[in-house]
Amino acid sequence: MSRLRVAAFSISIDGYGAGPGQALDQPMGAGGMALHEWVLGTRTFQRMHGGAAGAPAGGPEGRVDVDDAFAARSFEGVGAWILGRNMFGPQRGPWPDDGWKGWWGADPPYHVPVFVLTHHARAPLEMEGGTTFHFVTGGIQAALDRAREAARGQDVRLGGGVATVRQYLAAGLIDELHLAISPVLLGRGEHLLAGIDAAGLGYACTEHASTDRATHVVLTRSRDRR
Repeated sequence: MSRLRVAAFSISIDGYGAGPGQALDQPMGAGGMALHEWVLGTRTFQRMHGGAAGAPAGGPEGRVDVDDAFAARSFEGVGAWILGRNMFGPQRGPWPDDGWKGWWGADPPYHVPVFVLTHHARAPLEMEGGTTFHFVTGGIQAALDRAREAARGQDVRLGGGVATVRQYLAAGLIDELHLAISPVLLGRGEHLLAGIDAAGLGYACTEHASTDRATHVVLTRSRDRR
């Protein structure tokens, strides 16, 4: 069976995965973009986004280092994604129309089926580059079942946001969790692990590495707890 993975998920030193006040001009909430500075100048990010943000730090091709290795790994062997609705867009409640098509433009960076958790039905949305957004109203297990079927033996990547990762983590459904701990303090926002007994759920640190931009930690769930 394919694994459910969280990869390249950035949090602050004090454990927040997003700042408060998500809005159209602040998709990660107040101060949240600082969590992702570690990845912006990597070769992986530059190639995905056409040398946009962060290019001067790594040159035209971007940095090739530990940060880049973790960024590249996060896309390897992924056959489908799951996203919470807040990761798809800032709208709440019933969909007013089909005009909002995500934060990423016509060609999102997924290139595989993406299953978006929502309480409000919406027709699938086919984008350029092989990405199709499917909107799932049946809850986290239904989304995982559909994503695994679509992944055809490859892994399913859980993209977030924080509340969605917490739901899957508390249910013991995540097989591997890679956190990139950025050297910033947010002070408030959405906390990833508060109130969750990760050790009691069978998770242990199986890998760690540090750069001057992030500390990378991989948590893996014991097979005998699955």
